[in-house]
Amino acid sequence: MSSGQQMSILRDSIKSGAIDVPLGSALLDGVASQPPEQSESRREMLALVELRRKTRQIQVSTDDREVRAYLRQLGEPICLFGEDAADRRERLKTLIVLHGESAIRKRPAGASDSAGDSEAAASTAGASTSASGAAINKELWYHEGPEALKTGRLWLAEYSLPRARARLDAARAYYANTPDSVRKARHMEWQNNLRSFAIQASQIGDSRPLSYCQVSPDSSQLAVSSWSGLCQVWRLPECELALTLRGHKTNACCVAWHPKATTPEAGPVALASSSLDGAVKLWVSRLAWHPSGRFLGTCVFDYSWRLWDLEAGDEILHQEGHSKEVYDIAFHPDGSLALTGGLDSFGRVWDLRNGRCVMLLEGHQRSVLSVAFAPNGHHMATGSEDNGAKLWDLRKQVCLYTVPAHTSNVSKVLFQPGSSGAAGISHFLLTASYDGSARLWSHPNWTPIHQLSGHESRLMCADIAPDSRFIVTCGFDRTFKLWAAQPI
Repeated sequence: MSSGQQMSILRDSIKSGAIDVPLGSALLDGVASQPPEQSESRREMLALVELRRKTRQIQVSTDDREVRAYLRQLGEPICLFGEDAADRRERLKTLIVLHGESAIRKRPAGASDSAGDSEAAASTAGASTSASGAAINKELWYHEGPEALKTGRLWLAEYSLPRARARLDAARAYYANTPDSVRKARHMEWQNNLRSFAIQASQIGDSRPLSYCQVSPDSSQLAVSSWSGLCQVWRLPECELALTLRGHKTNACCVAWHPKATTPEAGPVALASSSLDGAVKLWVSRLAWHPSGRFLGTCVFDYSWRLWDLEAGDEILHQEGHSKEVYDIAFHPDGSLALTGGLDSFGRVWDLRNGRCVMLLEGHQRSVLSVAFAPNGHHMATGSEDNGAKLWDLRKQVCLYTVPAHTSNVSKVLFQPGSSGAAGISHFLLTASYDGSARLWSHPNWTPIHQLSGHESRLMCADIAPDSRFIVTCGFDRTFKLWAAQPI
């Protein structure tokens, strides 16, 4: 819905009293001294801000049939010229805020719908319809999953619970046996080392922009994907081309190493990559390996993300929940949770063992482009088109801090790999941006440490070596660069 349409609706809503902006409100200080035309204009702008705030709190079904059914109940057109499914959901959210839940709680007398719309409306779990997020229908409903999904969930539970116990035990032992002064000294040592990071190598990676890069688990190789559709493997630190992988017919979006690739435990699969051609004719943006190496998560532009069991050789989970395209995914260090970020400006945390969304990350004003878990298991980071990065606490389920990180889109957020073994201690956060720079921030107090500048154009991705000796960035200028405190 355009701003002009929203303003038109707002004028009618303010006159009817559906939206109230009190004249005595602090938001309207100085309005009384302004000419009537300016006062009314500011009043409408503030009402628009309030409308958008309430709209962001609304959740509606991602099933377009159900959205159309609700619009029909409200007496609104089920489709406007040039409107797609995402626009229709946004329009429904706005109308729900203006009309309230009573308008669509019951079907109006005499209303008639097609069989498909009636069935969809009857099966809807409901939408949040007030500022407090009250649901229209609180009844839960489920789809029956395949037997492979049940097997996968049981395996994930058996895999993740011992890892969680080991991580917590290691963290308790670290804090109990390491004096506070020693921990602070180590943290300061890391910060001093990071401030001396500079370019140690630069290499043209392809004839088209580089879209993604990731360092291998043993820090000896770098995998890079390109808009040419090629994926390449480079030896580090020599920056010599070792392998070129062909297969994608259009832009390659992401490439990721198997967690055990290039190690003594390596299996037959080393790399996974995604592109806009999609294996099943769907646009796939990003992918990530589960820590076990058995599962692969992919983000798809049909507003869902998928979980693939490579041992079974099949997709075991098709998870909906975002109202727009899902762009990035990350897995919890224990393997119990998945974090997704979408172009709907939200992040969501999913429990892989039962399929529930256990936390909604709400606060970004624009699309979420990157998500990451910290090695400690309870901190998360999200990067967005609103030029900022947000830090979240999984235990308290709150946003801890907003980092005004860059002057353009934040394309990548990443925590330092755990530097104290299983204790999961991380000393810094890396952010990369379309403003052409990467920045290092102290973790957990989020103060700026150092800026890495050297690319001629926007940064598409960045990665930290598993041993934290160096950082790699790749960009739209077709190059990748290695950054370290001293020659590698």
